Amino acid sequence: MAPLASSTRELFSEAVRAVLETWPVLQIAVDNGFGGAYSQQKAEWMVDALQQYFIDNDELQQDEVEDFISELMNNEFDTVVDDGSLPQVAQKVCVMFQQCQQGKLTEVREQINQLVEKKSAGRAKATPAKTPDDDDDECEDEEAMECDGGAEGPSVNGAAVKEQLPPATSHEEQDDGWTVVRRKK
Repeated sequence: MAPLASSTRELFSEAVRAVLETWPVLQIAVDNGFGGAYSQQKAEWMVDALQQYFIDNDELQQDEVEDFISELMNNEFDTVVDDGSLPQVAQKVCVMFQQCQQGKLTEVREQINQLVEKKSAGRAKATPAKTPDDDDDECEDEEAMECDGGAEGPSVNGAAVKEQLPPATSHEEQDDGWTVVRRKK
């Protein structure tokens, strides 16, 4: 593998930045401070770290890149990516790196422009799940959904989860309000 020229390296860095800045998981992690007070700086550092990972390693496979990005997200943002987007992000970065190596810089610039347009169209937002205390009417709706077996969707309240657990489990209420679920042996 031939090393990238400095201008090509800069283009690849720009490509990595465009991919990561349009990745909803990272956007949400930064916007909500999952990485602490320096979440934005960590996201910017991730661009450099990912670019350097490609420069330092020959013939990276997509699964290796996925693992590296997953590890960065876990270590820096305490976030486990489980939405299926990680393979797509890794594939985009791998393809752009290969195109930079092959001198297909026009194609890389076009992809960057598409990602920048996507970014300017809007950022992903995380909406907190409402608690039953938020609204009395909402309590009735949640109870009705539980009766219908509706533990579907992104938020599930604790009562619905307890009802759906198999009988071979036990529940222990902890002092901090968390419920620990353990299998019976």
